Amino acid sequence: MILLLIILLAIALLVLGFEMFLVLGLPAIATKEAFYGRLPDPAIVQKIFGGIDHTTLLAIPFFIFAAHLMGSGQIAKHLTGLVRALIGHSRGGMGHTVIGGSMAFGSVSGSAPATVAAMGKMVYPEMRKSGFSQKFSLGLLVASAETALLIPPSITFIIYGWMTGTSIARLFAGGLAVGIFLGLAFAIMVMIEARRNGIQSGDRSSWAERARAVKDAGWALGMPAIILGGIYSGVITPTEAAAVSVIYAIFVEMIVYRNFGFRDLFRITEQSAIATSVIFVLLAMGGLISFFVTLAQVPTQISSFLSVIDAGPITFLLVVNVCFLIAGMFIDPNSALLILVPPLYPVATALGVDPVHFGMIVTLNISLGMITPPFGLDIFVASSTLGMPVLDIIKGVWPFVAVNIIVLLIVTYVPDISLFIPKLIFG
Repeated sequence: MILLLIILLAIALLVLGFEMFLVLGLPAIATKEAFYGRLPDPAIVQKIFGGIDHTTLLAIPFFIFAAHLMGSGQIAKHLTGLVRALIGHSRGGMGHTVIGGSMAFGSVSGSAPATVAAMGKMVYPEMRKSGFSQKFSLGLLVASAETALLIPPSITFIIYGWMTGTSIARLFAGGLAVGIFLGLAFAIMVMIEARRNGIQSGDRSSWAERARAVKDAGWALGMPAIILGGIYSGVITPTEAAAVSVIYAIFVEMIVYRNFGFRDLFRITEQSAIATSVIFVLLAMGGLISFFVTLAQVPTQISSFLSVIDAGPITFLLVVNVCFLIAGMFIDPNSALLILVPPLYPVATALGVDPVHFGMIVTLNISLGMITPPFGLDIFVASSTLGMPVLDIIKGVWPFVAVNIIVLLIVTYVPDISLFIPKLIFG
């Protein structure tokens, strides 16, 4: 009854055009008034603020700030230049450069929209010059940015880890394998497209040019080395790594590359603060609605229903994917995460699904939601960045949505893809 009220109110508010934090918050308030009237109002305020009063979440503003710094500076350019020097000569090399560049930028930003914005103007013209169609170029640019949510550090993993108590370091390790797997799937698409359209191999970079690219990207490569090396070695936590990434990005962009001054830094700081505020308001409202979902024992009810119909992990995970696919079409990914994980995660663990594996399934679904029409966030970021009509981008995205669903199903039912690196590192 309570879950039905929350869902119906949320859908109604969404259709009426309410802001997303109200779509999350008002059903929670209505649930309190209808079923838990004796609960004092100060308790609601405590839940709203207590939900985001967690040290793990400190990593989010730092990684957002670092992503804005790098997107406005030279780090993204040098990372992409290195990838192009190493693999740009292969058939369809510019397409592979887009994938590799997105993965490289994702490894220092953790944000798919930031990856689209940073890579868009830099690689889209080059893809068109190399012979790829407009439709395929736009689709690949938007889809490749998904890897930023899987290649650590990932803001989505941080939120999921905070919500479920799962080790973020283990999630980062699992995401590395899944992110590479998704990137390889897109690379196969590039190879097929290049062969079908007769796109030839590019000029191979000389060893001197490759050495120059490595030298130019040296400072940029220091970022993933510090973040991932520090986390996996146990020297620093993910939150500390996020703080270090900001200091390092400011040093490299302002002192080494001298790309911007203090006025630019203030502007970037303001943009980052706004982006951070949006996410934390959603997290606060999501924490409130999660409280009532747990209070109403919704996970227990779902488990009981699955037991009655004799549904096992295979059926349950299929339902999870369908729920996220539908949600991703109409609401932003973070909101889908906040709404669906609280009732579904306890059921998943009760059915024996590993928390890291479930995190990979959830994050792949979130990635898919970023490019799924009609409200895929990365589609609109690409439209704004490139000045291209939204409908043109949507036409190019559909083949990648199909491949993404195939990858999602494989990862869902082959847990070892998600778990072999965490087991290798942490045992």
